[in-house]
Amino acid sequence: MPTVYEVPTPDLIERLAKHLKENMGEISPPAWSEYAKTGAHKERPPQNPDWWYYRCASLLRKIYVHGPVGVSRLRTEYGGLRRAPNRPEKHVRSGGSSIREPLQQLQKASLVAVDGKNGRKLTKQGISLLNSTAAGILKDSRARRSNPASQSSSAPAAPAS
Repeated sequence: MPTVYEVPTPDLIERLAKHLKENMGEISPPAWSEYAKTGAHKERPPQNPDWWYYRCASLLRKIYVHGPVGVSRLRTEYGGLRRAPNRPEKHVRSGGSSIREPLQQLQKASLVAVDGKNGRKLTKQGISLLNSTAAGILKDSRARRSNPASQSSSAPAAPAS
């Protein structure tokens, strides 16, 4: 069975976010998510209205790849450079609530579990969801590769004699 490592990351996160939005009732953005920035290094809030689902999908993938991981390490991972006018840029961590609250929702959905002092890890349902999503992406890409005629509908028609 294909794993997360075998598919492009943007495709996986996009399809996983769509699945979380449509099928998981436990995952929903809080009221403040429309207005809040995701960290001190950002100047504006996210422009994508579905950014909460993309963050949840991204967190699932990061936990899959990096094993049990805590909020502090994820804050560093999602942080960035803070711009300063007259001094060098400095790396700052991301906001904690934009990571902690999605993790809590994923925990309620039984996709993530607490692993003692090590942080959070994926449950069997979480691993299964990621692997099945990766398998679907790989299947679609193979189908597109093997049947290119269905994609190009702008092929010129043969002249009638």
